[in-house]
Amino acid sequence: MPAFFSQNGNGELTGSHIIEETGAFNFPITITNTHSCGVSRDATLRWMQRVLPAALDSGWGLPVAAETYDGFLNDINGHHLRFEHVAAALDGATSGSIEEGSVGGGTGMIAFGFKAGSGTASRLVEWHGRHYTVGAFVQANFGKRSNFTIRGLRAGPDLIEPAIRESTPRAEKGSIIGIVATDAPLLPHQMKRLAHRAPLGVAMTGGFGYHSSGDIFLAFSTANREAALAPSGRIASADFIPDTDIDPFFDAVIGSVEEAILNALIANDDMTGRDGNFVPALPKAWLKSKFEAKQGK
Repeated sequence: MPAFFSQNGNGELTGSHIIEETGAFNFPITITNTHSCGVSRDATLRWMQRVLPAALDSGWGLPVAAETYDGFLNDINGHHLRFEHVAAALDGATSGSIEEGSVGGGTGMIAFGFKAGSGTASRLVEWHGRHYTVGAFVQANFGKRSNFTIRGLRAGPDLIEPAIRESTPRAEKGSIIGIVATDAPLLPHQMKRLAHRAPLGVAMTGGFGYHSSGDIFLAFSTANREAALAPSGRIASADFIPDTDIDPFFDAVIGSVEEAILNALIANDDMTGRDGNFVPALPKAWLKSKFEAKQGK
């Protein structure tokens, strides 16, 4: 049961209209660069036709594909992403730990003037003796360095160097795609409320939604699958946690998104891309010394 929220809509997430209308989707989610969003969407549909044809019994489908812009480091107009790349990613998808940093769609992304990309984090929520997981995945490509905040430490003003080196000027702005997933039984309107909290995790790191940014968030629950697949002519029912008990899940979303962004930065190295454009990694030794000083070590 999914829902999406666009904090600032200068971007794309395909399939969002049917998600908004029906509170359902049954396709893999792909995230790539701006000029490969269509290829990724179409390749997902072709992959579904080959691997999971039963999901297309109705004869049509609207896959979810999202994007952020990586043209500073990547030759985005070269259109290098092809069907076989998307199919290989979908074939290789597994449960468990997710690789972070400069991988997949996150390879060319930048956040707060440092090399960023893909990041993930999760939280456990206890509800009346039951335990649920709330996880977040982000493709982080946003932020002005002077605003950069790490766990409440306003780090940006002390991070003037190392600087980005470029052949052409680059504005400090960008986008973020965030995916929130949980196994907690929540209804679509509740997932919409969780999606609304994801930008608060972005704000914790110093992002605020630029005029030209695409800050788009999708949240979904894997519970109540039987209700979503209920046949025609029968009353369907779904379990759900009361709205009055939803606050811990809000907190889990905010914390997971914040940590996922930081993980995308920490799990990275310097990168030189097209035309010699250079983006430094977050200086980890500096970061360690800052937090040790804050803790009085």
